[in-house]
Formats: sequence, C-alpha cells, structure tokens
Amino acid sequence: MDNRSKNPLQSSKIKLFLVDDDAVSLKLLEIEFLQHGDFIIETYPTGELCIENLAHNPDVIILDYYLDGVEKNAMNGIETLDKIKASHPDIPVVMLSSQDKIDIAISCMHHGAYDYVVKSETAFIRLQKIISSIFSFKRIEKQLNWYMERM
Repeated sequence: MDNRSKNPLQSSKIKLFLVDDDAVSLKLLEIEFLQHGDFIIETYPTGELCIENLAHNPDVIILDYYLDGVEKNAMNGIETLDKIKASHPDIPVVMLSSQDKIDIAISCMHHGAYDYVVKSETAFIRLQKIISSIFSFKRIEKQLNWYMERM
C-alpha cells in the first residue's frame, strides 16, 4: 500500500482511558462518552492499572485526582500523572476532581496535566471541548507532517 493513500484527514476512533476509583462516576462517564462520540474506552479503578496498560496507547487519559477509594495505599492522581509523563510525555492527561480549589488545579498543571476539570453537571461538556481541542491541534500537526513529507 502506498504511503500517500494514508490521508491524515481520515477519522479514526479516539482511544480514551478513564481512571477513577468511584465506580459509579467511572461508569457514568464511560456511558456519556460512548453515547456522544466515537471512542474506544478503557476504564481503570486505580492509577497502577492505568500505568500497567499504557502499552495500549491511549490518545487521552482522564484521571481522577484522589484515587484512594479502592485501596488506601494506592497511588494518587498526581503520582499517577508523574509516572505517565515520565514514560509517555506526549499523552494528554486531563485531571478530574471534586475539588474546586485553584491550588490543586495549579499543582496538576505544574505536573504536566493538559487541563483540570471539576466534577459537576457540566464536566462532561467541558471534557468534550478539551478533547476536541486536543484533536484539532493533532489533526493540523498530522496534516502538516503529511504534506511536508511529500515536498
């Protein structure tokens, strides 16, 4: 197959990791994404399981800030974020938390989070917009690389 036939404008499903220790929140978020978009979704109740499965190459990770509901000694969201960024710095990670505190949001951003979203009725809409902006940028970057290779 000729490389030129692989047009970067062709759409493909976005692989999304959802990581949250709250089983109900995790399932609701998964259902929202499956109903409103073309996603492949993997869900994990702990940061450790997320890290173990990074070889599945997620396009985006939505990561809960606390992550201590399943195991009290589990890695928290910041520790998980640090490990993700150490091994896969290009994967955008959006932090999700019930904490509406600016210092927590700033801390997440300092650790390399792409964005920070507070859990609320509008959180899913905000997450959709963030993912859309991530892929608009990636699509433009792919197009540019695709055309530059042909010059």
